[in-house]
Amino acid sequence: MWHEPPPYESAVDRAIREAAERGAFDDLPGKGKPLPQLDEDELGWVRRWLDREGVSPEMLLPTPVQLRKEIDRLPQTLTTLRREADVRDAVAELNRRIAEHLRHPSGPRIPVRLVDVERAVEQWRSARAALLPPPTAPEPERPAQIPRRRTWRRWWRRRS
Repeated sequence: MWHEPPPYESAVDRAIREAAERGAFDDLPGKGKPLPQLDEDELGWVRRWLDREGVSPEMLLPTPVQLRKEIDRLPQTLTTLRREADVRDAVAELNRRIAEHLRHPSGPRIPVRLVDVERAVEQWRSARAALLPPPTAPEPERPAQIPRRRTWRRWWRRRS
C-alpha cells in the first residue's frame, strides 16, 4: 500500500502509515463510496451546518440587523397575542434588548431606535379589531303576547 516512507516523516504521517499497515482503515463505513458533493460556493458548509443544527440563518447577522428585522416583524408577531398585557411585555422585552445594544454596541453602526409601546399597542388594537368579526346587534325583544283574558260576558253568552 504505502511505498517507502519519505526521508522525513512527521508524527501524524507516521501514525497514519502505521494505522494503514495494521488495517485500521480497511472496513470504514464509507469505503468505496464517493465523497459527498461539495457546493459551488465556499459557504456551503455553513448552510449545511445551519440545516443540521436547526439554527436560523438570521442568527449569523450582526446584532443591529437582527434587531431591525425584529422591529419590522413586530406587527405580525403581536397579532398572535391575545391580551394587551402580553403585547406590552413583548414590546418591553424588545426594548430591553435594544437598550442593551445601545449601551454596548457591536457590529456595524446601524441606527436602532426603541419601539413606542403605546403606538404598538394601538396598532395591535386596530389589527385585532380588523381580524375579529363585527359584533352582531342583539335581536329586538318581541313583546310577550298577552294571554287573552276570559271575560264573564263570553262565558255568560255561551251558557245561554
